[in-house]
Amino acid sequence: MEVRVQSVKFDADHKLVDFATKKVKKLDRFFDGIIAAEVTMSLTPDHDNKKIAVRLEIPGYDLRTEKQCRTFEEAVRQCVDVLKIQLKKAKEKMRGQ
Repeated sequence: MEVRVQSVKFDADHKLVDFATKKVKKLDRFFDGIIAAEVTMSLTPDHDNKKIAVRLEIPGYDLRTEKQCRTFEEAVRQCVDVLKIQLKKAKEKMRGQ
């Protein structure tokens, strides 16, 4: 799976990019048909100002989730948790067809 990480209006630290890539690559365990993943990091003016959007390309359609937290790391973890559930549902749906 190819993972693209993009930071909007700021330069992401190398450690942060590696962390996000590592966490998203673990999703391969739940669904081996993931084609690519795109992680977009941005800052918002809110109190919880770190925002992560993750889009997974799988055969047939895309899965997408966004989370906003105090840290990018926490937002990545929450996105990955949501995507695990979505991938399990997509896998069951594909088996049923």
